[in-house]
Amino acid sequence: MKSIVKNEPSIKNPIIQAVRGQLEQRASWLYLLCDEGGKRGLEWKDFGSAAIKRCGLAQGKELIKTGGTESLIGLRKTLFTKPAQWVFEMKIRKSTDQVLAIDFHYCPLVKAWQKAGCTDKEIADLCDIAMCGDHGIGEAYGGKLNLLKSIAKGDEVCRVYYHK
Repeated sequence: MKSIVKNEPSIKNPIIQAVRGQLEQRASWLYLLCDEGGKRGLEWKDFGSAAIKRCGLAQGKELIKTGGTESLIGLRKTLFTKPAQWVFEMKIRKSTDQVLAIDFHYCPLVKAWQKAGCTDKEIADLCDIAMCGDHGIGEAYGGKLNLLKSIAKGDEVCRVYYHK
């Protein structure tokens, strides 16, 4: 069956590719943990989502401490730095104290799952689990995250929308 997931980078810089490789390794860990859990009768989302959200909440608290603010502008400045923008080929659509909207044009996590031979459904499920970290970060900032589009589900971009 042909995949609906389109995920090819346009930035080919060797340093950016090396960073992407590290992110792919982490995504591989998530897939392998979920796969092993599934072999033992566990539903991926039943344990993966909670664990990744805990990570996001902790990361969000650390980002707030580092940036010294709960403003979503502070989140953009601490997490969505210029290097991160290159790695994920991001476009910042809006950045205010109350709203942070970003389009991601490439995802190294999805690339790792594609390389592992995951089905489109597995890629979508793994993305949902991974996004729990981003939801946790939003919650730490006193806001919410809406994922309006997703590369993992066949969209041309991941469109994230943090809001308070």
